[in-house]
Amino acid sequence: MVFVNAGNERGKTGKVLEVLRDSDRAIVEGLNMVSKHTKPNSANPQGGIIKKEAGIHISNLQVLDPQKGVPTRIGRRRNAEGKLVRYAKKSGEEIK
Repeated sequence: MVFVNAGNERGKTGKVLEVLRDSDRAIVEGLNMVSKHTKPNSANPQGGIIKKEAGIHISNLQVLDPQKGVPTRIGRRRNAEGKLVRYAKKSGEEIK
């Protein structure tokens, strides 16, 4: 879950569906909707205008704290098994 801190969707939260690493963008469920005009084809015989999510630059997103549900920065540290994990800076809880 992420919080949008800039742009038209500022203040909204959503679930990340996909991360586009080459363009540093993430597609967030239900946010940054755009209209895509499609021609008729076998998958969509009628054609028409489809609403779908567009990417949001990752610099405009913040991870939500799993404990408090507020935006937080993240850090990295080693857990008990010696594996490097991400954690929320506000609560100190590990992010899955």
